[in-house]
Amino acid sequence: MQNLDIKEQELLEAAKVATNNAYAPYSGFRVGAALRCADGSIVTGCNVENASYSLTLCAERTAIFKAISDGKLDFSAIAVYVDSDEVFPPCGACRQVIYEFSPNIPVIYGNRKGYTKTTIQELLPGAFSLSKG
Repeated sequence: MQNLDIKEQELLEAAKVATNNAYAPYSGFRVGAALRCADGSIVTGCNVENASYSLTLCAERTAIFKAISDGKLDFSAIAVYVDSDEVFPPCGACRQVIYEFSPNIPVIYGNRKGYTKTTIQELLPGAFSLSKG
């Protein structure tokens, strides 16, 4: 993959592998996410759907909540992979959660045909944030 360094390629590959654990009987879209923590570790997540769609949890939030529940709060990058030919950037809810914990994080999202590299600020301008003062 051009334009991704080795660590970014590794992160996107980890997200791709995480799709194997997705539970997606309703949409059929298997999604995986990989979150690089400041300590260099990678935490993965996958989408978990529910017949009541609002109870579905996206891969990005799964990875972030999993990392936080393990005491990790500093993140340096996130990658999301959808096992599809269609392009799916993180949804609005995921964008807000990503921004909450890492307002300057690079975001890579890919599918079978390629990837896009951007930042959470580009994906969510004007995000809600904790007031500083």
